[in-house]
Amino acid sequence: MGNARTKHIALLGAPIDMGASQRGTLMGPAALRTAGLLTLLETLGFEVADHGDLSINGTPDLTDVPPRNANHYREIQHWTRAVSRRSYELARSGALPMFLGGDHTLSMGSVNGMARHCSETGRELFVLWLDAHADYNTPATTLTANMHGMSAAFLCGEDGLDGLLGEQPRASIDADRLELFGTRSIDKLEKELLRDRRVNIADMRAIDEFGVGVLIRRVIDKVRARDGVLHVSFDVDFLDPAVAPGVGTTVPGGATYREAHLIMEMLHDSGVVGSVDIVELNPFLDERGRTARTAVELIGSLFGQQITDRPTPSNAIVPQD
Repeated sequence: MGNARTKHIALLGAPIDMGASQRGTLMGPAALRTAGLLTLLETLGFEVADHGDLSINGTPDLTDVPPRNANHYREIQHWTRAVSRRSYELARSGALPMFLGGDHTLSMGSVNGMARHCSETGRELFVLWLDAHADYNTPATTLTANMHGMSAAFLCGEDGLDGLLGEQPRASIDADRLELFGTRSIDKLEKELLRDRRVNIADMRAIDEFGVGVLIRRVIDKVRARDGVLHVSFDVDFLDPAVAPGVGTTVPGGATYREAHLIMEMLHDSGVVGSVDIVELNPFLDERGRTARTAVELIGSLFGQQITDRPTPSNAIVPQD
């Protein structure tokens, strides 16, 4: 990964949509590009290398036995292996990797690749999960068998999907390095597992009570105190459906437009962000590209776009190596 002043961003599309119940997120990477993501990042002074969309054509099947209650396991295994490999390569290149989804199974690969590189460089990887859902189910707890609801559990090393990466190293993170933020839909068995693992959850009740500024500052301070690197996994259903209708799993009562921008602005100022996912954008369900444009605007704030000029730390995005 790059140094504290890296101005290089590597974009990689991962058009995955079989991990979700509703198809259409495979169009997400194209929608984000169409909404002006590359131009915006370049306007902010970054050198952007768009590596196009990843393909799994020609990837050989593995011979492990697919677990029960894991829909489309073999296809998602192909994607996870491919995304993890490219994530690791991009992290080593010195650029800041940005993964364009695709459903949230994307993170099984992107986080694994980032965590593997961080481990090799002696840093801890933390993950900020901006999402309406905890995604901490396993094949043993899931109600739907949809694997996008298992992605956070997988990256924390939970049992049930142990063969997903095949021959690649599994670089799990400790549960205390996962930060669920904006959560407002958790299944019963999932809730018990989260409680047992003591995963940090800033749900919408906490956000209503304390405000996003206080709660995101806690996350930033924790990462800084341990000289860590933060991976931001941004599921657009984190936002209220009134702001972002283009998702297949809308849950009322999400973050407002300004709450989301404040989070991104504070993350930029902190300088701890080392990689990003943008997931679950479903253009088929969107209203004239509205959700895609909102997501791009929020990424702009994450990378330094400001309402007014104000001084920011010289190390804003990204402290690594």
